[in-house]
Amino acid sequence: MLRPRSIAVVGGGAWCASVIAQAEAFGFDGPIWPVHPRAVEVAGHGAFPCVENLPYAPDATFVGVNRHATVEVVSALAHMNAGGAVCFASGFSEAQAEDDTSGDLQEQLVQAADGMPILGPNCYGFINALDQALLWPDQHGCEAVASGVAILTQSSNIAINLTMQQRALPIAYAITCGNMAQTSQAALAMAMLDDARVTAIGLHVEGFGDLREWEALAAKAWAKNVPLVALKVGASEQAQQATVSHTASLAGSDAGAQAFLDRLGIPRVDALPDLLETLKLFHLYGPLTARNIASISCSGGEASLIADMALATGLHFPELNETQKSQLREALGPMVALANPLDYHTYIWRDADAMAGAWGGMTGDGIDMTLSIVDYPLTDPSDWTCATEAALAVHARTGAAFGVVATLPELMPGKVAEMLAQGGVVPFLGLREALSAIAAASGISAPHPTPVALPRSPVDSTLMTEAEAKAALTAYGVVSPEYRIQNVQADNSSLKGLLAVKGVGFAHKTEAGAVHLNIAPEDISRVAADIGTDTVLIEEMITDGVAELLVGITCDPAHGFVLTLGAGGVMTELMRDTASLLLPATAGDIDRALTKLRCNALLLGYRGRPAADRAAVINAILAVQAYILAHIDTVSEVEINPLICTPTRAVAVDALIRKA
Repeated sequence: MLRPRSIAVVGGGAWCASVIAQAEAFGFDGPIWPVHPRAVEVAGHGAFPCVENLPYAPDATFVGVNRHATVEVVSALAHMNAGGAVCFASGFSEAQAEDDTSGDLQEQLVQAADGMPILGPNCYGFINALDQALLWPDQHGCEAVASGVAILTQSSNIAINLTMQQRALPIAYAITCGNMAQTSQAALAMAMLDDARVTAIGLHVEGFGDLREWEALAAKAWAKNVPLVALKVGASEQAQQATVSHTASLAGSDAGAQAFLDRLGIPRVDALPDLLETLKLFHLYGPLTARNIASISCSGGEASLIADMALATGLHFPELNETQKSQLREALGPMVALANPLDYHTYIWRDADAMAGAWGGMTGDGIDMTLSIVDYPLTDPSDWTCATEAALAVHARTGAAFGVVATLPELMPGKVAEMLAQGGVVPFLGLREALSAIAAASGISAPHPTPVALPRSPVDSTLMTEAEAKAALTAYGVVSPEYRIQNVQADNSSLKGLLAVKGVGFAHKTEAGAVHLNIAPEDISRVAADIGTDTVLIEEMITDGVAELLVGITCDPAHGFVLTLGAGGVMTELMRDTASLLLPATAGDIDRALTKLRCNALLLGYRGRPAADRAAVINAILAVQAYILAHIDTVSEVEINPLICTPTRAVAVDALIRKA
């Protein structure tokens, strides 16, 4: 359907006439057949009264009639063995809040298609700039290209805006997915991977849907060496349970989305300009192997600016090696302080060859991308031609990944950007955008080899007591303190040492004042009376902890089971120091996640203090995972907070399990 030789347009009005006009203007040279029950012609083409009267089954059809008629037309096309259809009409599942019949109507549409591919409903369609074919009812900014990137969005309006970019980015396909009643975004992206002319794929994602499809997409893209980048927006329809745990408040839907993208090895950006700049970098160079960059500018202010802006991106400025210093001294003389970022002043401005020599000195082994900061004036950019020539010469001589970046997007003229891109130099529009793109391009990784544990639909659930939860987790290898539950008036004379006394029946014991630590046996009755519960849990104090961790797993219906690791105890919400994974996770996955935490310094031994037994910590987390996987159909949430990490063990001093 995406490479049609014949197209039909069903419906009247301006939208359908525009589809025909856009196809002709784009250079589509196959037959175009309007379908209208009363019109003799539409947009200068003779019209057919119904799809059954067409000369033969069209490869692709734009269905621009109301939602109920759309179902009838799609059914007729399917019976003709047509290639596929774009369903333009709205009022299907996206309107369910206003019309409770709209979801049923979408199901009817899928049944009517009977396996014939359909886009939408509630979408604009597609643009194929490689074969100059489209079904698109509005303006667009695409031009015919020999190769380029594919962009897939769920939003038609965002797709229009992206096609209007003037960033020297060749767009091969622009596809809108709409409601994805039948054909998903992941399935469409997999089809793009079969076109060797597609160099990279950008995905504007509102929701993932079938997780297995996305895993298949990531695996196929990795095998074909076609990079993917995602702009994930919005919150999933996660069934929110009562927030009785710290994990539920910390591990929201977005944490699951990020963990899923991390597992797929797909980098994520946060803004549309970043998406376009990343795709441009992918188109010219593909993924970057590391995060080492070099910067050149003729202003110390710009050198400081890029150094500061890069701090939050994880990009690094390696020190110059002797080979680089030698080349720079030869080009710049003794008056320039050699550093990365480099302020080369303006001594050699207008000497393109000397500029290329200096800029080339900032490339080489250990540098994944070299940036030259050049802001072309809007008044008269002719005096800046030397910078364009120098950048092109550097790439031609060295073959290194090289970019020219304007600090403000509007300071990169379109013609200059096109010239740079044609010469293999990335024209970056915006310094922030450039750094974001480089960080994303260095964030590609192989997909996780193990499929995620699929979530189940949310159900009502019950909360186990702390003692029940500890007993259940202990059976899977979690270490808990010795404890007993007793009446507040029980005899405590046999107890020794300092103890923890907790009230039974509280969801948030600390907030309720129901946790008392370092209590002597003779004081237990008094403390228990202050707590105010009929029974209390008494357990040994763990006194040799070097760090406290939160270990929580929640069922996120959109993404799977989210494992959250973070600073535990009373610091959980205050520090919000967390890392998230999806199940199942390996010991290596967990170790890398722990390394991302700020509190990892405590686990490693901070300022001369002993280190935690890291193997014991990881084994405790794996034991919690084992419990979840063994009860995957009946557990909603597990939390240990805190897991006290000592030099010899990891002990769960509080535990929560929510069961369906």
